[in-house]
Amino acid sequence: MASWVLLVIAMLVTLEGGVVLTACWWDDIAINNHLTRTTAVVESVTFNRTVIRFTSPEGVEYRPSQGVLYPRGLEEGQMVRIEYDADNPELARVAGRTAALALLPVGTTLLGVWLVAGALLWWLRRPGMPRTARAAQTP
Repeated sequence: MASWVLLVIAMLVTLEGGVVLTACWWDDIAINNHLTRTTAVVESVTFNRTVIRFTSPEGVEYRPSQGVLYPRGLEEGQMVRIEYDADNPELARVAGRTAALALLPVGTTLLGVWLVAGALLWWLRRPGMPRTARAAQTP
């Protein structure tokens, strides 16, 4: 039973990693379909998001509520080139950065999950280990 629970957890984490990568690619596709480029100023950098401010060609100022995509290395006060979806200015990324940047962190996380899960599955199902409580009670 424990091995099945472990296997299901590892599969769910893998599914979540796939969903994250798919969402990144969908965001990139949306931006590429209505691509607009401009310069933004980085207003704040926190663990979970980097807030930017930019002005559209129409003169409207935007601050995407979820922050900018692929913000690694940005610092508060920095001017940065961005690309955003003209139909949805809430969707902005640092210019030149794509969903490919998500492959390494998601991939290494999944590799770690499966290495740990594999080791635990091997330990739980190693030779000489009873497979079920019933097997342990059988004479």
